[in-house]
Amino acid sequence: MKRGLIIVDMQNDYFPGGKMELVGMPSAAQHAQGVLEEFRSRNMPVFHIQHISLNPGATFFLPETQGAAIHPSVAPSAAEPVIRKHFPNSFRDTPLLKELQQRDIGEVVICGAMSHMCIDATVRAAFDLGLRCNVVSDACATRDLKFGQEVVPAAQVHAAFMAALSAPFARVVEADKVAPLLG
Repeated sequence: MKRGLIIVDMQNDYFPGGKMELVGMPSAAQHAQGVLEEFRSRNMPVFHIQHISLNPGATFFLPETQGAAIHPSVAPSAAEPVIRKHFPNSFRDTPLLKELQQRDIGEVVICGAMSHMCIDATVRAAFDLGLRCNVVSDACATRDLKFGQEVVPAAQVHAAFMAALSAPFARVVEADKVAPLLG
């Protein structure tokens, strides 16, 4: 089965100094960079997902801003497609599924941001579309969330979503376990 890497929303606004800084984003990017290098060294397909906010009142990932640009640590090569999306699910109203099908990819490795939003939505959609999914947990990041008066720390948000995705939607692994998956 052919495999491909999907890097979701590793964009400047999520990094320190950005308009929606995530907890642990530099570390997640470092792990994502290692996974990206592994795929490139094996000449395996890589897909970069870039969220562009079109909603009125959006405060980050605004069109034509530096914040919406893909972070240099995981910048796409000329041969790697960048797929723009406007919803949390990377498949919704995008050519991602067609791109995967054209390359006969049946298994995907997914990393990026945010764990509780675009990673969750993308993994669940990929699973529903019949793809075998792997999520690189330490190459994903999120932020603190608030529910009522309770603040849920990012580490707990991340752990809860990785646990929820781990069965049946995906195999959840750390970056150093990706190479053995690739054969």
